[in-house]
Amino acid sequence: MTFTDAKQRFSNRVADYVRYRPGYPAAVLDVLRSDCGLRPGHVVADIGSGTGFLSELFLKSGNRVFGVEPNTEMRQAGEEYLASYDAFSSIEGSAEATTLDDATIDFVTAGQAFHWFEPNAARKEFARILKPAGRVVVLWNERLTDTTLFLRAFEALLRKFGTDYSRVNESYPREEQMRSFFQSNAYRQQQLPNLQVFDFDGLAGRVRSSSYMPAQDHPDFSPMMAELQTIFEAHQQQGAVRMEYLTRLYYGQLDLARTNG
Repeated sequence: MTFTDAKQRFSNRVADYVRYRPGYPAAVLDVLRSDCGLRPGHVVADIGSGTGFLSELFLKSGNRVFGVEPNTEMRQAGEEYLASYDAFSSIEGSAEATTLDDATIDFVTAGQAFHWFEPNAARKEFARILKPAGRVVVLWNERLTDTTLFLRAFEALLRKFGTDYSRVNESYPREEQMRSFFQSNAYRQQQLPNLQVFDFDGLAGRVRSSSYMPAQDHPDFSPMMAELQTIFEAHQQQGAVRMEYLTRLYYGQLDLARTNG
């Protein structure tokens, strides 16, 4: 998987991404306020800001947010989604080249995007734009796969029909990647519960939003949707199913001297 390809994977899935992907729990802000001293005056660079879900969390908290996004369609969707927030600025850039000024950012955040970054180049770029006491916050929603019968059946569907599901799934950060990224500096982690409730149309949209699933012009799309309908009917309760997640949150300071040395 190349990083150039990654920046274009969602171009034809933006509408479904905006409507059907999970946001982030407000408890993220509680953690950062208590552990990192987050306050409304802090400036946030949301890297891989996409359609704006994570940026909005910080905007609602009173922060100035620069949303840095390389994919044109995703960036435009984020601009539309966050148009009512005067404190949001949309930037055409990437984790490896944000275009932001040196030492101007209090918090660099990456939500559901870190696994698309080139880590060494991103670390150097984050170190450049962060103020001396600045923090990096990496978080993503990890879908639970085996805690309910529905989630097990849904996982089996993804593995059966996904075009490169295993490869994308395995690219998500693990503990060793976080340790390597933060290097010798201490970092902390939290796990927060998150949830979506879907009717069938919502569940179908959630599937369509995933870059590793067949698009509507793919020959496997119709068989996949038929099987999804069967799974939904078998497991729905009062016309809905529950998609459960853990929001994994990692945060800390970079070893700036080591990174810049």
